[in-house]
Amino acid sequence: MSTDKPLAGKVALVTGASRGIGLAIAKGLAAIGAKISICARDSGKLVAAAADLERHGITVLAVPADVSRAADIAPLIQKTEQSLGSIEILVNNAGIGVFGPVQEAAEKDWDAVLDTNLKSVFLLTRAVAPGMISRRSGHIVNIASLAGKNAFAGGSLYCASKWGLLGLSECMAEDLRPFGIRVSAICPGSVATEFSPPSKKDPRKMLQPEDVAHAVAMIVTQAPQSFISEVLLRPTQKP
Repeated sequence: MSTDKPLAGKVALVTGASRGIGLAIAKGLAAIGAKISICARDSGKLVAAAADLERHGITVLAVPADVSRAADIAPLIQKTEQSLGSIEILVNNAGIGVFGPVQEAAEKDWDAVLDTNLKSVFLLTRAVAPGMISRRSGHIVNIASLAGKNAFAGGSLYCASKWGLLGLSECMAEDLRPFGIRVSAICPGSVATEFSPPSKKDPRKMLQPEDVAHAVAMIVTQAPQSFISEVLLRPTQKP
């Protein structure tokens, strides 16, 4: 295996990859040799993301999918494995945020946030785990948030989803580590993307999508006898 392409031949599926962090992760993994499958709900943005990757010389499979729906996940996995091979890296990046006082939150917003940010991780992991178990190897990286550790006004729904994701990640790691599967969570602070809620933070001092992508690459190239269970990612300067 080439030292500059440590993921050569490996297949990585990145969810929520039509823009921002997910797109940066796809580029970063491709740069070190991975074959890339991306998905997102918005097919138009997904096509644009695939075109962007192809302009960088990356061969990519783009599959429209709502990963909060089990019915969308089976074809996503099937198309990826038929086109590229067995999935060896799963990056659960898809996420949404609805912010505001808890007393004003709607039930539909709760369902949307928890289904996208938490249920999707369960569904996707359940789908790829049997193959990883049979091969006794694999990486699952969950993009969580420092909001999974810190409360803030207006963050009830989002924080609940990310606190839950960290608990899920730790339990998944214990369930799967006997089979050589490594589960990790990355907790970034605010990242300068269109996802971030309005704030007075200086975007030049915020984390960039490429910072999260670098952390993912670090995790999936870790030596096989150990794994990085959690990464807390903060900007050098407070925005």
